[in-house]
Amino acid sequence: MAWGALLVWQLWAVTGILVLLLALWLGLHKIRRDPGNSDHKERSSSNLAEEEGEGYKVVVKREIESDHANAEENNKNGNEEGSNVDAEAENNDGSEVKESSDDPKEDVNNDERGEEVNATGNEEDKHPANEEDGGHNVKRHLGSLLEERIQLPVLDLDKGCSIITDLMDKLIPTFGQGLSNSFYPVPQRAIGVGSAFEGWSPRAEDLVYHVLVPLSAPPGHAFHLELDAAGVLQRNCCVRVELLCTCTREQLGEDMLCFLHHSEEELRRKQDPSLLHTLCTGTYLDVEKTVRWFYRSVRAAWLLLPQSRHWCLMLQPSSRSCRFQLSRDQESFLVEVIFGVQQGDSDIFVGSQPTEVGIPSTTWLETYAVAEAKFFRHISRQAPRDSWHCKCLQLLSRILAPRDSWHCKCLQLLSRILVGVGFSSYALKTVVMHLLSTVPLTQWCRKDFWRRMTDTLKYLRCSLDTKQLNHFVIGNERLPMEISLPSDFRVAEAPNLFQHLASNPDAHVKAMQEYVHLLHQLKQMLV
Repeated sequence: MAWGALLVWQLWAVTGILVLLLALWLGLHKIRRDPGNSDHKERSSSNLAEEEGEGYKVVVKREIESDHANAEENNKNGNEEGSNVDAEAENNDGSEVKESSDDPKEDVNNDERGEEVNATGNEEDKHPANEEDGGHNVKRHLGSLLEERIQLPVLDLDKGCSIITDLMDKLIPTFGQGLSNSFYPVPQRAIGVGSAFEGWSPRAEDLVYHVLVPLSAPPGHAFHLELDAAGVLQRNCCVRVELLCTCTREQLGEDMLCFLHHSEEELRRKQDPSLLHTLCTGTYLDVEKTVRWFYRSVRAAWLLLPQSRHWCLMLQPSSRSCRFQLSRDQESFLVEVIFGVQQGDSDIFVGSQPTEVGIPSTTWLETYAVAEAKFFRHISRQAPRDSWHCKCLQLLSRILAPRDSWHCKCLQLLSRILVGVGFSSYALKTVVMHLLSTVPLTQWCRKDFWRRMTDTLKYLRCSLDTKQLNHFVIGNERLPMEISLPSDFRVAEAPNLFQHLASNPDAHVKAMQEYVHLLHQLKQMLV
């Protein structure tokens, strides 16, 4: 009986142990399948990600604030100008920009010697969560942080450029047909120029599509350009109109009398007046008369175009260009047409673009807009699709580049910040064009955006320190050969766009203050 009782006790003990093990297994299984526990893990992971994201923002804020403080201090002291910029940015004499350092310590030291904005984004020694790849994450996510913090209005520049180009391609031949028996200038195919056709624009709210319409001389006439060599940055020019002998054409049976060898009375009775009697002042082509003639021609030709059935065209007053608004439903495009006379067979024109008040109506200004537009098209063809070369200027100018071409966003950002700042968009565009000709296009991708922004600001700072910003087209031997220039342009001495800073100390002080303000605006946009 005692032996039997012992066996029963052992059986119950074993059974109890098995029950406890089963209960423990069920409990662990339930914990694994508990959705609340998963939510807790996800919340913890989300909190960690949020903290990490805040870390990135703190890094950017700390760097920008540090650079801004350095900029203000150096601007006041004036004794540390450009101490480190020359090592990073391309000098205006043609040296190339060096790649921004991946070492945060080097960039911090650079900022202590200069006041440029730090753009490395590699914070391995600063970020507390860098056990594995914190610095790499900061660098990788900096572009996303910029996209999140800086909201740019999105415009379909490709669509607008296509609509305007199609309109001008139909408009010019239409009213040109009505000029076949007259002696007005002969308009050629319009050329898209300016920021919109280059892939960026200073501001979204007043985007203007600029087109240049080349004018050639009518039969029996010739254009001669008389450039004013005294102009340094943008030479003035007069377009002298000369009458040519057309007796040979008359002998060949063409219905045209020679203006030189027929009496004025006979010419008045049988032929339309020469260009000298219509759009000229004296012997020089008059800008304002040419604009008024073009306005009249547009009014007459518009009703003959198929676009007139769907679009509304409203002409706007302007003395040196033809401005009109094209609208349909919710779409609206502002177009400005300027006129140009080509210098030989080059991409340099003298144009009718608006300028300061008081300039004579017979004065035309040398313009490099066509050459610059061809340069941007050349860059777009060569650059990878993920190129941000316009994004830098765009972000300062507040327009999104076409086809998600991030190479324009450098231009965008710079021009956006420049709203309310004294620097011109053209100066920043010149800086970016210089950098595009020296920094390989493969280094303008999204991951390099902040570096290129830094290079642009450093180059600008260096130019302010030295009071020297070379013209991009004149005297630039790096221009692609597909851009046709007059024979002396590539070897000429490049004009200094900041010459006024060298000759006016007050203007230089103001420019330095505006540079500090530019850094402050950038900090505000980022943090």
